[in-house]
Amino acid sequence: MTIVDADEAVRHAAEDDLPWVHATGGIWLKVLRVDSANGIWVVRNRFEPGARLQTHRHTGPVDGFTISGRWHYLEYDFFNTCGSYIREPAGSVHTLDVPEDNEEITDVLFVMEGVNLNLAADGSVESVTDGAGTLAAYEAMAVAQGFDRPTGVLLG
Repeated sequence: MTIVDADEAVRHAAEDDLPWVHATGGIWLKVLRVDSANGIWVVRNRFEPGARLQTHRHTGPVDGFTISGRWHYLEYDFFNTCGSYIREPAGSVHTLDVPEDNEEITDVLFVMEGVNLNLAADGSVESVTDGAGTLAAYEAMAVAQGFDRPTGVLLG
């Protein structure tokens, strides 16, 4: 058994250590962790009422935990509400939608494995998003929005 020094084993990012950046169309982003070697990335998204993501699929599974608000996938008939947990299998196709009649911001923590394949209307892959690319975009948006470059994102 390998013993790891506690200072190396435990890493922490407090709520205020990383800024919320406005990505686009009522979508806010905070990148918490990127482990490029294992293809794992952890983000929090805040969605304003009426926000919608492009239809996409993931090459690995995704875990999501809803902190506040309400959202659903257009392809399914259930809603995720505060306290809901969802596990998406690799390859599932979905379009995240936040109802316009929501009265609060929807806040969701996502743990993703692999890459996100954004799909065109005909189902072909239009673009690919991964943890490293999301981190680079997050850092650039933070600086453009007047924040210092975020240094509290957990790597590895």
